[in-house]
Amino acid sequence: MSQPNVDFMMNMTKDFIEGKIDIITYALDFPHELKSRYSKIQREDDDYCYLIYEVLYLEGVVKYDDLSDEDFTKLIRKQYRYINKIASEGFY
Repeated sequence: MSQPNVDFMMNMTKDFIEGKIDIITYALDFPHELKSRYSKIQREDDDYCYLIYEVLYLEGVVKYDDLSDEDFTKLIRKQYRYINKIASEGFY
């Protein structure tokens, strides 16, 4: 099943972790992209949608202003790996 919007958000995060996107761009663009794609992501995969919103956004990106750049990057990497682990094991 095709999940272009889920893939976009996860690839955007991967690109940030790998240094292909700078921290300011990621911290500003992620919320915008999530807001504009949220309903599509939800239709593609409700479980992924929940994880992207709760784990990457609320427990990650929202904390940008409160963390150093290094700590923010570490947090996003941790959240990204957590989502990938759940997805690889299956949601149920």
